[in-house]
Amino acid sequence: MKKTNSQHIPYQEHYRGRFAPSPSGELHFGSLLAAMASYADARHHQGDWLVRIDDIDSARVVAGSDKHILSTLEACGFQWDEGIDYQSQHIERYQHALDLLQQNHQCYPCTCSRKQLKIQGYTGIYPGLCRANDWATMKHNNYAIRLKVSNKQMGFTDRIQQEHQQILSQDVGDFIIYRRDQVFSYQLSMVVDDFYSGITHVVRGYDLVDSTIKQMYLQQLLGYPTPIYAHIPLAISPQALKLSKLSQAKKITCDLKTLVQAAQFLGQKILIDTDFENKNDFWQYLIRHWDINTVPRMEKQMVLY
Repeated sequence: MKKTNSQHIPYQEHYRGRFAPSPSGELHFGSLLAAMASYADARHHQGDWLVRIDDIDSARVVAGSDKHILSTLEACGFQWDEGIDYQSQHIERYQHALDLLQQNHQCYPCTCSRKQLKIQGYTGIYPGLCRANDWATMKHNNYAIRLKVSNKQMGFTDRIQQEHQQILSQDVGDFIIYRRDQVFSYQLSMVVDDFYSGITHVVRGYDLVDSTIKQMYLQQLLGYPTPIYAHIPLAISPQALKLSKLSQAKKITCDLKTLVQAAQFLGQKILIDTDFENKNDFWQYLIRHWDINTVPRMEKQMVLY
């Protein structure tokens, strides 16, 4: 495990990537894929690779799982730059961003519950029922905060999955950036964290591709630069279930066979684990030969693990 004390620089051309797991369980094969892809891409470009623990939603945190994730990464041979960052340590950053959005009239309090919306027949795109709400009339904290979205088409070129386009007002609707239970949303916290860490490149799973344009929109409103994105296919079981903590995906074993299987899933030209003397040998080969253009251009892919 490598740690340095490099000074924080918000903007820089030097490649800076990251892996940001939630401490809600042990590291599984799907998480290993995201870690490996982001790590290999960063190191192949002589860049920094940071690890952030996304523990802002305390209700989902499993005690000790952050330690397990970090020890598993270390056992697999990952080496990160700088100290481990924890979202729970940066509440003031998220509040500052939320205050700025509120001051610029870009968000509003929403008292709609999921149950109420369902009763009224709204099950998908939020219809903006609370857009006219006045902050001064809110006499309690029993509300969420939604971002006013644009009706303009936005898009980005994914390094793996190619072009993505969305009109947020039509495809998403005003989305929540601060929850009724007083937790900052994934969308807002992720954008703020990536900015403060100076992240230039994000490599993550396809399940987050639909979050990208939401995050790009927030970046624009907050005056943040937009990283370059790449989304790898999701690993699914033979039963077509995404490998995740919710589907009770088993924890990984950090052996060469598992690492080689992950690299093969990511489309890299690696044949068998016996080609390598040890994990260090494997990582040197993968980083030297890493090619993001050979990662499968698909939403999901079956894996036997």
